[in-house]
Amino acid sequence: MLWRQIKGKRLAGLKFSRQMPIAGYRVDFVCRAEKLVVELDGSQHAEATEYDEVRTHALARAGYRVIRFWNNDLTSNMAGVLETIAAAALGGERAPTPCPLPHAGGEEKNA
Repeated sequence: MLWRQIKGKRLAGLKFSRQMPIAGYRVDFVCRAEKLVVELDGSQHAEATEYDEVRTHALARAGYRVIRFWNNDLTSNMAGVLETIAAAALGGERAPTPCPLPHAGGEEKNA
């Protein structure tokens, strides 16, 4: 669902790739020019916060900023997700580095 919105430079002229290897991990989406990784997290990530934190720090050491969204963010607020991604990519330093991990229980988060 997200890929359809960001592929082919559809989001603010930014080139995204999907399922790319970076720092020993395969990331969901990456804008290499802006060093931004976008991760989508399902319910399994509610219990994998330590792993996600290690992964986020490894990506940060490789020079990438990471933003995360719950899968249900896409269905409930796609426009907000796209706006957040564009702002993080184009705003550079204003993007969270690293971003907060999703909270257990499907609570909303700031990303």
